[in-house]
Amino acid sequence: MTATGGLLGRVVDFAHALRAASVPVSVAEEIDAARVLGAVDLTDRRQLREGLAAAMVKRAAHRRAFDMLFDLWFPAATGEPTVGDPDADTDEDAPRPRGYGDPEADALRDRLRELLLAGDEDALRRFAREVVARIGQGDGQAGRQSYFTYRVLRRLSPDTLVAALLDALLAGERGGLAEKVARTTIAERLAAFREQVDAEVRRRVAEERGIDQVGKHSVPPLVDQVDFLRATRDDLAALRRTVHPLARRLATRLAARRRHGRSGRLDVRRTIRASLATGGVPIVTHHRPRRPHKPQLVVLTDVSGSAAGFAHFTLLLTTALREQFGKVRAFAFIDTTDEVTRLLGPGIELADGVSRMAREADLVWFDGHSDYGHAFEVFAERWPDAVGPDTSLLILGDARNNYRSAGLPTLRRLAGEARHAYWLNPEPRTQWGSGDSLAPVYGQVVPMVECRNARQLAAFVEELLPD
Repeated sequence: MTATGGLLGRVVDFAHALRAASVPVSVAEEIDAARVLGAVDLTDRRQLREGLAAAMVKRAAHRRAFDMLFDLWFPAATGEPTVGDPDADTDEDAPRPRGYGDPEADALRDRLRELLLAGDEDALRRFAREVVARIGQGDGQAGRQSYFTYRVLRRLSPDTLVAALLDALLAGERGGLAEKVARTTIAERLAAFREQVDAEVRRRVAEERGIDQVGKHSVPPLVDQVDFLRATRDDLAALRRTVHPLARRLATRLAARRRHGRSGRLDVRRTIRASLATGGVPIVTHHRPRRPHKPQLVVLTDVSGSAAGFAHFTLLLTTALREQFGKVRAFAFIDTTDEVTRLLGPGIELADGVSRMAREADLVWFDGHSDYGHAFEVFAERWPDAVGPDTSLLILGDARNNYRSAGLPTLRRLAGEARHAYWLNPEPRTQWGSGDSLAPVYGQVVPMVECRNARQLAAFVEELLPD
């Protein structure tokens, strides 16, 4: 039961759980959610889910966390499911992926194949409850989780059903658009089944250990809170979609600033001439026309192993900002520096550019470990005209220098020549200065900003507006 009891109390506690998962829910939205209870059919769980989502979810990125917590606080069922006949509703003549030596799993796999062919979501959900109860339980230990998704998926091996499902859907005729559609349908149904198994495992563990305890650890971080250095492949795909809206917002603010900016410098001669009509009192001032200009951007990125995940997104941001800056030049380094602008041009996929950068760019000078001092010196020597009074210099890296020379004089000169200089560091601020980190030293020369996720990157972009 919840702390406050009753359905209304459960909605209140659900709102607290959403806020704990970084989904913003205001008090007004919490009140709207309570009103939803009187506007929907409470016996229809889908109506309740969509009604609460309409009241409490403001961004599409928050919907996944909402759905996972909704399944915990408003489960479709409680307790043990009714276990059906494992041999029921199976086609004896249909091809079966045998050979596992596990009769129980073979029978369950046959039922799963039939349910996937039928596409009945409710039946598939009931089956997920059943298989978690039958084969999802591990060796119980006091105070530890006793149900596991991987045990169910390992026993059933649902991916082995793809060939049989394709044959059943296509009647043996492969190829063409029909096969592509069938493969997509099968992939979606398999993914839905895995999610249903995962949801049932979370529900059972929540009944054992408490909803609050499970909710704190089972909900993944929002996409804009994923740590760049620990992002998975799926996280990377989701984060890519956040960069281009970020660049568009920056473009909008840049355009507004050019339109509504202050007038140019005071035109003394015209102001004095105009003051003759008012007895020498400069009532009306005249200004020189302001010269709008697109600033230039130079990005200097550490692409060593410790910062590679972060570099992927900063290079993506660099590509997205090309249209907003008059000139963008990108440089990468490990223990020496090379220009990689040509690898991030228009029409080039970022993944291809990063792959080519690893093959073609001259980034290793001595041993392939980070050497910021040597990288700064090579950059200043080979491209002396890269940084100038119209240039914003953006340095990206964790400032871990393997106890080598810091190259402070070169960095100080580069920062002095630039219009702006910024340093984005993907490590937590609490780790700056530990071990071989020179973050506090470099931070005295170039303003250093903690930038571990897309939310912090967005906050920085808001301040990246040139004067």
